[in-house]
Amino acid sequence: MAGWQGVTFLKPSYVELMIEGDCAEVGGILSRVGDKWSVLVVVALADRPLHFNELKRLIDAVSAKVLTSTLKALVRDGFIIRHEISAMPTRVSYELTPLGRDLLTVVRDLALWSVRNRFAIREARKTYDASTPPARRLIKAV
Repeated sequence: MAGWQGVTFLKPSYVELMIEGDCAEVGGILSRVGDKWSVLVVVALADRPLHFNELKRLIDAVSAKVLTSTLKALVRDGFIIRHEISAMPTRVSYELTPLGRDLLTVVRDLALWSVRNRFAIREARKTYDASTPPARRLIKAV
């Protein structure tokens, strides 16, 4: 592991994973599973399959276009399955796969943590924004 001598902040197994693993592939997976809409969709599907409009109502801040692309990406990556129901009009439902259920065990805690800490984070942002001139801020305020 040339170049990694003296690294003490990571366990050796993590360093080996970063070096031996395909960082681009792992980065792509982390981008998908860490995306806010993906997390919310996976958590929404925790208890039962849902139709598109049910998901849209539960995740009201997402646009139909973004929800559609998120669902397609989650289907492609094997986290959810899309069921078409032959009816007039055709109905579609989405359900977690075993891989999606495995992901749920990780992202559910992240989503709950976000809900529990949203007020503290909001206050930290207000404090930072009030004490830092806009030109010196690294990111735009949300």
